[in-house]
Amino acid sequence: MQKINLMNITLKELLLSRDNRQQTQMKLLQEYKDKTLLCLTVIMPGKEKRNENSLFVAKCAMESIEGNFTTSILYSEKKDLLTGFEAYYIIDREPLELKKATCLIEEEHPLGRLFDIDIISQEGQPITRQEVGFPPRKCLLCEKESRFCMRNFTHSQEELKKKINEMIVNYKA
Repeated sequence: MQKINLMNITLKELLLSRDNRQQTQMKLLQEYKDKTLLCLTVIMPGKEKRNENSLFVAKCAMESIEGNFTTSILYSEKKDLLTGFEAYYIIDREPLELKKATCLIEEEHPLGRLFDIDIISQEGQPITRQEVGFPPRKCLLCEKESRFCMRNFTHSQEELKKKINEMIVNYKA
């Protein structure tokens, strides 16, 4: 069994990981013109982005993505980083159709609320849920938009981590 390296990351490391993720996305978009890029990360609040829960959620997300798009996946790349798990897929599907399908995964999978599945346009911009007729994501703990609660620190990280742990325990049961 793989040893889980638990480590808090700094804001600088988190921002650098976002820059690196964007560079990887742009490289893949250049290499695979006219194909669709799917980028998977895991929603994990706090400074510890790589832990047993985040890796379990990533595994479930990849199984769902690969199960739904098996015949359309042209390329995949997975990165198990201290700043969080990342997976990239080049998929031979129309971007808006793929975004709708991934929104359904996020909505219907019991852990889907913890999947952050972005479909990146050829211009390097994520396609929004609203562009394909889905509402913004709801908070894990209340009915408000998740962005509202995140920006206003409505809930503590402990509350969010407890909810995430409950979701995972219930899914495994």
